Amino acid sequence: MTIEIDVQYAVDADGLPTVADFRRWAAAALEDRSAAELAVRVVDREESRRLNGTYRGKDAPTNVLSFPAELPPGVDLPLLGDIVICAPLVGEEARSQHKRVMDHWAHLTVHGVLHLLGFDHGNDDDAAEMEALETRILLKLGCADPWRA
Repeated sequence: MTIEIDVQYAVDADGLPTVADFRRWAAAALEDRSAAELAVRVVDREESRRLNGTYRGKDAPTNVLSFPAELPPGVDLPLLGDIVICAPLVGEEARSQHKRVMDHWAHLTVHGVLHLLGFDHGNDDDAAEMEALETRILLKLGCADPWRA
């Protein structure tokens, strides 16, 4: 599998995942694809809030946003799109949910990639399917089940 991943760090913080971490997590979510291109942007609370407001109409930061690529008809590229992850929220959520921070980074990365692939959680059936897939992928990566209380 050939994965081209552009990781952009727009926030300076300790303990951020490496490019290799993001590549490994994305590859796990892309297990049956031969090629993929995507970007991961690690941002602060303000950039997350601004993007969430602009694209989802919500004036608050969020943990992960996915922006699937919209290629014109007939253009056959492995470009999937972009994922934006809010670093401060990852740490806060991991602590409040009693999760390992890197497991939460992995979960949000896998979650974002699955959105780029067309998965959604807009209704109960879709949410159950997506959560089961996330759990399977994360367990393969050695991460804890993100949905266990």
